[in-house]
Amino acid sequence: MQRTLMAAAVAVALQGTIASAQSLEEITILGDREQVRNLPGSAALVDAEQIRIEAANDINQLLKTVPGIYIQEEDGYGLRPNIGIRGATSERASKITLLEDGVMIAPAPYSNPAAYYFPTTLRMSSVEVLKGAPLLRYGPQTTGGVVNMISTPIPQESAGSLKLRAGENGEGDLLANYGARAGDFGFLIETAQRRSDGFKDIDHSGRDSGYDISDYVLKLGWETGQQSLLFKAQYSEEISDETYLGLTDADFARDENRRYGLSSIDEMDNDHQGYNLTYRLALSERVKASAVAYHNEFARNWFKLSGGSSLVGAANAGDAFAQGVLDGSEDIAGLSYKNNSREYESRGLELNFDIDLGEHQLALGGRSHRDEMDRYQPQDIYDQVGGELVFVRSVQPTGGDNRFEKADALAFWAVDSWHATDALNLNLALRYEDVESRRRQYSDPERLADPSVRGNDSSEWLPGVSLVYDLNPNWQLLAGVHKGFSPLGGGATSNEDPETSVNWEAGLRYEGGWFVEAIGFYSDFDNKAENCSNASPCSNGATSGSFVTGEAVIQGLELQAGTVFTPGAMSVPLNLMYTYTDAAISEENAALGFSDGDSLASVPENTFSLRMGLETRIGWNNYAVVKYIDELCMSIGCNKDGDAFNRSEDLWVVDVISRYALTDSMVAYLRVENLFDEQAIVSRIPDGARPNKPRTASVGFEWNF
Repeated sequence: MQRTLMAAAVAVALQGTIASAQSLEEITILGDREQVRNLPGSAALVDAEQIRIEAANDINQLLKTVPGIYIQEEDGYGLRPNIGIRGATSERASKITLLEDGVMIAPAPYSNPAAYYFPTTLRMSSVEVLKGAPLLRYGPQTTGGVVNMISTPIPQESAGSLKLRAGENGEGDLLANYGARAGDFGFLIETAQRRSDGFKDIDHSGRDSGYDISDYVLKLGWETGQQSLLFKAQYSEEISDETYLGLTDADFARDENRRYGLSSIDEMDNDHQGYNLTYRLALSERVKASAVAYHNEFARNWFKLSGGSSLVGAANAGDAFAQGVLDGSEDIAGLSYKNNSREYESRGLELNFDIDLGEHQLALGGRSHRDEMDRYQPQDIYDQVGGELVFVRSVQPTGGDNRFEKADALAFWAVDSWHATDALNLNLALRYEDVESRRRQYSDPERLADPSVRGNDSSEWLPGVSLVYDLNPNWQLLAGVHKGFSPLGGGATSNEDPETSVNWEAGLRYEGGWFVEAIGFYSDFDNKAENCSNASPCSNGATSGSFVTGEAVIQGLELQAGTVFTPGAMSVPLNLMYTYTDAAISEENAALGFSDGDSLASVPENTFSLRMGLETRIGWNNYAVVKYIDELCMSIGCNKDGDAFNRSEDLWVVDVISRYALTDSMVAYLRVENLFDEQAIVSRIPDGARPNKPRTASVGFEWNF
């Protein structure tokens, strides 16, 4: 009986809706930790407790504790993360499905999925990761996994919280919210404010290298016994003094936290607004319906140096003039600083029906979606004279800097969670994606001449099946296979095919005094493709469109284990994670110069994390988080080319947190990130060696009222 009830709860979690209409909770895809550990597929939950304990504000550091996830750091703060999952490589998180409260949150998920916008981690109450065949319920990216970020829900009664943190380098975080209910109505207001002066020092400049972020959320809810309505509005602004320009290896060895004066005027300026309306209706005891309408807008201008990689590459090769230009001791004319200015819009309507047929729990639904990106990127020309930047002129945009891209997509899905026997739960899934993408590229700044036009139409049926089988009360077997799909994006031409793959997983779970899980995965690609951007240039150097690299295999093993020891009056929670991955070209490709066995870009061979704590009855609790990530190839084949500049460095980092409960509702804490101040080259793209965050201490205060 207990297993039957659990199977029903798991089915509801997988179908992505709330079981009762009497709820204003946001849409979750997993449920709680117990449900995660019984899914007919692999998943992970970074719950509110972990986020609270670690005082988390960087999605990269949170996800480094999840098996099967690959992080390629960029700015040290996780402002624009590069997240990969299994067969989905990490190119600006464009190969995974990103959701906030069940709604796609990438700026343009089909035409331009690169995550130049990412929700403020500080205001999230939990983070869900779903892998394997059950992810076919979500999309459009269905190869590696789904990351769903859950924002603060409307409270059940009047309640609020205030969280403050202050640290080195002028870092400061504030999270404040308050919500209440009156009869059938409820509301929540929340703001997250973040700032930092940055940890890098810019040559010949008094400017900071940090950021200022303001984020605001309003939720209004109404519910009765059979239906509920939830409205959410979000607005955020960011100004960050970030650059693509890294360092030469020699300069990195002398001072990892240096920035060249050429990047002193680089700045990201963006704003995002999003609106969701979710309606739920219980049509009967066995049939529940939900509808979600959403509209997101994102505008950004990342003003930054173009072509810095050529200077860094030349200096790495021993070019004294290039090194002098970077140092500011050599004058140079004609430096180009591009206004990487783009406006994105996405909108859609999603319908879903959850049908309880006893042994079968069905989810049937569809989504109509449109997104677009308008790119208009003028360039400013500067000369460097005596180490100072002198403005010369502006150049209006044409060609690739002046274009409009859009995509229209229809998706349908059918998921059957079938409790076949007392021991066997099957999950049968079928998804259909139909995508039409178009690009108009203009040869004149005024867009008066006829543009060049390209487009692509593609459609895919994506089947999948997975199972979980109870071997006995402690052991479970899980397995699954599904077809993966990744849209080509707005720049695709008519003769290109989207990336597809066949993805397998199989493993064992044990739950007793310990929870232990071991899962092997295997992804076979006929046409592995890279998404090209300035942030993540493809292996052929392209910074737009896609680059099809041919047949490839990504395979590996995920391990995790957790328990709680109770010596005397103390508790010692312990959680370990390890992932091994082999990602390589699987067939000779003479036309592109690839060989069987060439390592793929942005996938580490080994990742590891250890989370442990020492909790006492007097309210003084201490925790440590140990994280390791192996070196990464910056482009395909670094395992064979002998080029030291084509790979990052491996990195160990230890974070410690000490928390003390002042009262039942107030906690103070000390947090030290990167305790041993270990820094390494975590990335070399796009324009030189980049470090992780150095040792940074901060103090914080939490008050729940």
